[in-house]
Amino acid sequence: MAGPARRGNGLVRMLFLTAATGLWWWAALRLTLQPDRAGMLEPVLVAGGWSLSLLPVHCVPRPHAADPGARSLLRRRSGNGRP
Repeated sequence: MAGPARRGNGLVRMLFLTAATGLWWWAALRLTLQPDRAGMLEPVLVAGGWSLSLLPVHCVPRPHAADPGARSLLRRRSGNGRP
């Protein structure tokens, strides 16, 4: 059940991510366009945001091949099995 509290958490998360993205872009553009005026914060923000993009956050271990339930689940996810 998705109540108002659940929708509020999604809004807060979206606002946080938008602010973080804006902050990263600000740092990247300032570091690129005005490198002589950039301080210590800009390179740290740019390097930190870029390194986060390298994390394989969508990788999950494959189910063990000997487990028939796991194989069935894998077939359903890939679209090769019956629903």
